[in-house]
Amino acid sequence: MTIVVIGPLAQDQIITQNSKTYAAGGASYFQSFVFEEFNMDYVAVANFNNLDLIRDFPNLGNLIPIVGDDTHYFINEYPENDNLDIRKQYSNFANIPILKDQLEFVFDDILEIDAFVLNPLNRNDFPVETIDYLKTFNVPIYLSMQGFLRIPDEKIDDKNYSIKLEKPDNLDDILNGITAIFLDESEAKLVFDDNYSRYDIDEIVITNASEGSRIICGNEIKIEAFEVEDIADSTGCGDTYMAAYILKRLLLDSPEEAGEFASLIASEKLMSFGPYKSLI
Repeated sequence: MTIVVIGPLAQDQIITQNSKTYAAGGASYFQSFVFEEFNMDYVAVANFNNLDLIRDFPNLGNLIPIVGDDTHYFINEYPENDNLDIRKQYSNFANIPILKDQLEFVFDDILEIDAFVLNPLNRNDFPVETIDYLKTFNVPIYLSMQGFLRIPDEKIDDKNYSIKLEKPDNLDDILNGITAIFLDESEAKLVFDDNYSRYDIDEIVITNASEGSRIICGNEIKIEAFEVEDIADSTGCGDTYMAAYILKRLLLDSPEEAGEFASLIASEKLMSFGPYKSLI
């Protein structure tokens, strides 16, 4: 079973009260560590132009780079050390869309595709034409929703903007036919306004940090968060949850078991800095 993960890598700056660090990031980056750890057959198709970002990638043999004109840059600021659920985020809003023609060229070298995982970091990353092309493969498509909601708000320096969330006008074209989407509670309110049947989506996975998560798939399934005493780093936790959910969901016909597994793996990620590392 081959999962094709598609989306940009990012340069992250992580700021807490005690430190300022730089690291590779982006949902595709964090998810690749989960798939690698659990020996899932995956390929990561990622666009960027800062080659330093792949230095610590878990398996370069599974990475297909699309080297473009820019790299996504994110500043993740955590103003309270004892509450990493609170984050201020800024971005350069790089305009480096992943195009259908680029993927057609890449897919010539992939013999089998069993699922797609789409990880936009802003709404420019996946044009509707690209998503329509991926839907023609008739395999499950899992989508991280947040990027499609991000637009620039106030300019904070020469390159970066604060981030505002706004529902795009073409959301029907994006979401109809998607297998599952992943988003947090505030994003779910913006997208659905409590009407979870408005789009043709099989599963809606809504995370709420330390409050747990819920899965809407006809009925609603509540997943409790695992208690974590010593939180080291929450950047990429939602991406880790998503990868773990997909991994288990493709193997089992049980959204509840997938959610419980994802909650466990996300809690383990919280206990160490950087991408997921098994504690066993």
